[in-house]
Amino acid sequence: MLNINFSEKISKRKLLHILKKASRKVSVNDLMNASVFLNEEIKYMHKQEKKEYIRRFMHAFFMRLNELKNDKKRYEGSVDIKKLKELVDFMENKIKNSKSEKERSFYKIAAIVSIYATFVKEVPIHPLSTKFPGNLKIRYRKGKYLCPVKDKQKESPEALCKFCVAVQDESVL
Repeated sequence: MLNINFSEKISKRKLLHILKKASRKVSVNDLMNASVFLNEEIKYMHKQEKKEYIRRFMHAFFMRLNELKNDKKRYEGSVDIKKLKELVDFMENKIKNSKSEKERSFYKIAAIVSIYATFVKEVPIHPLSTKFPGNLKIRYRKGKYLCPVKDKQKESPEALCKFCVAVQDESVL
């Protein structure tokens, strides 16, 4: 999907270039498919919560894709190739095992934005504005991103939390 050579050192700048190239291949149809897939995945959620969840999630997708496409910052340093390969393999497996084009579109976008957040920007996969049940949010305190649900989700085989730079918010246990 991303055509990354894991046998050599990868700078953040090079990874940004690769991700920008991939983001240009995300179509409006992909975004619509991802939205439909997300709606199907949460069909049993309460109607009002579902509407807000979809709005926030798709906003995060749009925001991160747009931010990536327009990112002109000159990032320094290289990425942890082992961890990057682990996330890329995880996402490629999700894409390969997708049961529909809608699901494939969702994971294609999720791969791009999660890799961008984690390895280029070094910020949580969920933006700081993301609300979790109980009106909890990711916070930034003393140089760390604190997530209210990290420990509850990182063992889930479906969750990206195990790759996220955020740590568990100890005030929410």
